[in-house]
Parts: sequence; structure tokens; C-alpha cells
Amino acid sequence: MAESYAALKQKADAAWQAVESPTRPQVFIGYGIHGQAAGAPHVLEALKRLTHSKGAACDFHITGGLGPDYAEVLVSVIKPGQPRIFFRNVTPQNASRIADYIAGGQTPQDMVFGALGKLEGTGLQSLFERPEFKLQNRVATANCGIIDPTNIWHYIARGGYAALHKALTQMKADDVLAQIEKSNLRGRGGAAFPAGTKWRFLATSNVSPKYLLCNGEEGDSGAFNDKHLLESDPHRVLEGIILGGYACKAGGGKGFVFIRVGWDLPIARIQHAIEECHKLGLLGKNILGSGFDFDIELAFTGESYVAGEETALMEAIEGKRAMPRYKPPFPAAAGLWQKPTNINNVKTYSYAPDIVLKGGDWFAGIGTAKSKGTALVCLSGHIARPGLYEVPFGLTLRQVIEQVGGGVPDGKKLKFLQTGGPLGGFLPASALDMQIDFDGMVAAGAMFGSGGIIVGDETVSVVELTATLAEFNAEESCGKCFPCRTGTRQVADVLERLAHRKGTKKELAAAMVIGDTMKSSLCAHGQLADNPIKSGYRYFKAEFDAAAK
Repeated sequence: MAESYAALKQKADAAWQAVESPTRPQVFIGYGIHGQAAGAPHVLEALKRLTHSKGAACDFHITGGLGPDYAEVLVSVIKPGQPRIFFRNVTPQNASRIADYIAGGQTPQDMVFGALGKLEGTGLQSLFERPEFKLQNRVATANCGIIDPTNIWHYIARGGYAALHKALTQMKADDVLAQIEKSNLRGRGGAAFPAGTKWRFLATSNVSPKYLLCNGEEGDSGAFNDKHLLESDPHRVLEGIILGGYACKAGGGKGFVFIRVGWDLPIARIQHAIEECHKLGLLGKNILGSGFDFDIELAFTGESYVAGEETALMEAIEGKRAMPRYKPPFPAAAGLWQKPTNINNVKTYSYAPDIVLKGGDWFAGIGTAKSKGTALVCLSGHIARPGLYEVPFGLTLRQVIEQVGGGVPDGKKLKFLQTGGPLGGFLPASALDMQIDFDGMVAAGAMFGSGGIIVGDETVSVVELTATLAEFNAEESCGKCFPCRTGTRQVADVLERLAHRKGTKKELAAAMVIGDTMKSSLCAHGQLADNPIKSGYRYFKAEFDAAAK
């Protein structure tokens, strides 16, 4: 018989207490994708070797990404009676300085990134007082870079599965759904459709079984927040899906985490988390003794960008080629295997636990009038502090780019932001005072999309970057409908010629018309594929005209 939540929480608190208030040093290595790319495996090996040689007994843990990728490899250390200190840009070459500190030596002050815990009298700066953290509101990312994502006890100790326990013991399914609706949570996958409305569609269906799909395909250039959550805090995602299953009255149904083949680390982390849940009675039959049955499994796709479209996603899970379906019927009526189905993004589900615990009004109190909560922004390109940052909707792009991201480096000037992935658009430097808001950014000719913001300085050609995006869209068209299959290729060919100064003004005008024609495409891939050229031309007309004969 599965243990009660109270029993699980007691065990988790003891496990976390041993980490936070240790009897010997606890060492954490940032072991997300970006940390590993920066050399985390070699840093871990070096630290183990060096601490052993110094006779320093300590325990090693891994974490996911903290967010500021420019500071990787990040290592944090908790020594008995001392705060947790984060060290930046650790390499095998300078790891000996961290090992010296672990063994009782002085703190390498020039490597300190920040600290957490009781800091009075230490002279240490709080991690969250750093400029890249000051404006953040870490909700979905609260555990990222802090806990071991492969240790369920860490998640439970920090409040994990408390929302599920509350829902199953104190709330009816309609009560949970009402809180999601009250929160005004909008989908974070790009379309920004109200999550509560989607869940209500599914909840009112009397057909069984019902399915909940978590879309983690994430093929947008410049976006890596889905991967970040899956590898850094997988249990938050799972808890959100289970809550969705309960709210949608999908007992006896199943959830699927849809993810791209080749994402080895996120796949391993989420699969391990699912196995942990099964062992503790948090998935499967009679969850936490409540009588509610629900399970989750992984579903994979090949490298198909269009597989991220909700109906193409269902086709892929069914073993077919990932191509969009005609609608209606809509997924809530006839989705996966023609059964009622809900599809939300990884980030969308990740907000559900906090909304259930704190209430929909709490979440609705963050953000703008129509864009509630926080935005997970991925900064890349010509930016001083590339990484992932969770900020409240309503901050201006200037605040995010200059204060959080540190601005454009090397004395260069900002030229543009490319937002929303390859189907998104361009914004000029003059748009920096625009708020981060779903609707406002669309009205400006761009879109927030899945959260990717690529920063371009004065050295970048907008025409050449637009050509690259157009080629991506042409290559990734599934080919099912004529406007997209033919139109994306024609637009890409025109832009390729313009990028090489071989195109004409007539071709440029024709590409604009083709973009309008693609609005009749079956899915958003074709419908939005003209965004880069339309927004690029809107704000950088002189550059496009100069490229055309």
C-alpha cells in the first residue's frame, strides 16, 4: 500500500535537512544541458579527485540549470553552519580552488556568484540580489539549479506534490478547474490560448478514456525553456499533468510527455521521475489512496518541427507521420485515437501546482491585464548574459535586455530582437520600451511565442537572418497542404537571392503576396511563416530595398 503524503513529506524533509544543514560539505554541480556543454562532467570528475586527495569528506549532488548560462559551470557548496555559496565559470583547471574551500580553505571570492541562506556578517551577496535575478519572479523555475532533479525527496521537501495532495483530499475536480480558469493562465507554447478553457472542454466530455498531452517538442530557434524545466525540475511538470488529469475528470486515462528523440538528458530525467512516482504511489492506480487512477508515459518524435502542432503531435503518437489534421473535430472531442484529448505545453502544466496551492487570484495578480503570470525568456545572440530568466509579464523589453541580460556586449549597439522562433518576427531597437505581453507583441508584428529572444547587434544583416529563417520554414514544412508546401519554398528562394544581392524588387513584392496566400494553410506553420519577412520589411525596409535590384 502506498504511503500517505504526510509520511512522504516527513521522509523528504529529513533528506533535505541533511543537505541544507549538513554535518559535512555538500557539493552541487550544475548538470543541465548547458552545464554539461560547458564541461560539467569534467568539473565533477576533477572535484571528486581533488577533494579525495585533500582528505575532504563531502557529498556530491547534481542540479539542473540555474538559468544564467553564461556563468556555467556553476558549482554550489554548503558547509556545516554556513550558507550555500554559488561559484561561477568553474573549470577543471580552477576546480582546485573550490576543492581547497571544501577542505577548509579560504573562499575564492573572485569566483563567488552569490549565496543563499543566513548571510548576516558573511559579507556575501544574496544570489537573488544580482541584477539578473532582481527582476525575476521564479515560479516555474523556483527549484531549477537548487535541487537534484533525480531525487524526488528534494522536490517533495520544497513543497512538491502538496498541490496534488490538496486537490485529491480537499477539492473536487471542478474546484481545481475553477482555480485554473480564475488564474487566466494562457498556454505557453505559442498560441496563448486560455488553459482553463481547454481544460473545461475536456472536463465536460463524458467519453472515456481521456488523454492529456504535454508538448515538449520545442523546435523553435532560440527557445530552450521546455528542455530546461524537463531536465531541472521534471516532477513539477508531472504534478501539473496529474492535476490536469484530475481537473479534467480523466480518471483511468493517461498523460503523455511528447519529446524529441535526441534530447537525451531531458528524456532521462523525465523517465526517471515517472519511475520514482510509480514507486511512491504518485502515479498509477489509487494515487495517494484517493481512488484516482492516472498514469503518464513518454512519447517520442523524430526531428520534425511541425510535430509540435497539436494535431500533428497526436498523429506522431499514433505512429503516423507528423502532419496536421483537419479541424473540426477538435482534440477535446476527438483527439488521440479519436478520444477526448487536451494538449498543453511543458511550461503551461508547470504553473498548475502553484495555482492550485496559492489560488487563481494569486497568479492573476501577476502580469498585465491579459497576460497573467510570468514569462520564461530565453536570451541568446549578442547579449552579455545569455540564459533563461523568469520575469513577470509587463516588464519592458528594455528591462529584460539591459537589466537582466546585461545589454549588448563589446560596445556594440542593439539593432533588433528576433522573437517567437522562426515563425515569429523582428522588433527594432526603438521597441525596447514595449511590455512583454502576448497581444501587444503580436500587434507590433512579432510574437512572444515560446519565449525565445535572439538579440542582434549592428553587425547583423536582417535580410540574411530572414533568409535563414525562411529556409528553416521551407525545410520544416510537412508538405500536406499546397499553400505552405509551395509558398514557404518560394519565399525562401526569393530571400536567398536577396541575401546574395541577386533578387529584384518585383520578387520581394511577390514574396509578400505569397505570404498572404499562405494564411489559408492548414496549420500555423504556413499561416505564420511570413512573419519574419513581413516584420523585417516593416522595420528595416531600407535594408530590404537596398538588397533588391
